[in-house]
Amino acid sequence: MPFASLFATVQEYPFLALIAGFCTLVWSADRFVNAAAAAAKNLGVSKIIIGLTFVAVGTSAPEIMVGIQACLAGSGELAIGNAIGSNIANIGLVLGFTALVRELPFKDTTLKREIPWLIGATLLAMICLFGYRLSMVDGLVLLAGLAFLLYRLKVDSSDREEGESIAPELDELPDMAMPKAIMWFLAGLAVLLFSAKVLEVAASEVAERFDVSKLVIGLTIVAVGTSLPELSVTVTAALRGHADMAIGNIVGSNILNILAVLSIPALMAPQDIAPTVLWRDYGVMVMLTTLLVLFALGIGSRKVITRFEGGVLVMAWIGYSWLVYQQKL
Repeated sequence: MPFASLFATVQEYPFLALIAGFCTLVWSADRFVNAAAAAAKNLGVSKIIIGLTFVAVGTSAPEIMVGIQACLAGSGELAIGNAIGSNIANIGLVLGFTALVRELPFKDTTLKREIPWLIGATLLAMICLFGYRLSMVDGLVLLAGLAFLLYRLKVDSSDREEGESIAPELDELPDMAMPKAIMWFLAGLAVLLFSAKVLEVAASEVAERFDVSKLVIGLTIVAVGTSLPELSVTVTAALRGHADMAIGNIVGSNILNILAVLSIPALMAPQDIAPTVLWRDYGVMVMLTTLLVLFALGIGSRKVITRFEGGVLVMAWIGYSWLVYQQKL
């Protein structure tokens, strides 16, 4: 089927296209990351480097690809909404829902290292947004923050304890011969790009039908869809008795969403942003991040996200989503 006819079908059935796009996006992201990591291992790349790149970025691959496709289509606001909305969904929906299933304790490494980095990344992006414009300079600043973070991770991971913390994730990666790894790498990348394009077209059509901005769709529907890998990883970890890993996965993903995903529209489609993006959307993200930090400190209580606190996070996400839809911008 020619691409023009296919995308015409996507516009005719945008809701089905969204579901199909999300499913293929998650599937292809997993295949792409696994193949890339396997190829790197075959080439003799160290486990630490693989863990800090392919494994760490894996769950943010959907957001990155959707951001790229949205910017190429001139929908930078969709990319911005996806970056911010994914962080809101990760804390409010994913962590909140998972905590309702099982209480989530904080690992020592998350408290000592990842939480401070999340605070730093959040403040850095806030400074970039304060001028109500996301510029190329802002994108470079965010990428510089990402480069510094990866450097610090490499330094911190040089000791035995940190190296062992990465090993379990790498052990789950399948061994592949190089030809097979290259085949899945190219196939996964192709399906990733195609799925992201389908999502961009479908999301734009949904925005028109509901008479809302593309920013709103990015903050809600697309954000939830691209957060499906985080939801799957976090719930699975909790159910398997690795609840302490769940928070670390989300915190790491949120840091990457701020530094990597938000830098994409800054570099590819610099643009002015509405005050609501900073004060409503980024403000809610800061509020939920602050709640996460307070739960981590465990002032007057245990350093866990309890079922009650999980319910608070979920209700906050539901309330925010309702507000965004009501305002339609």
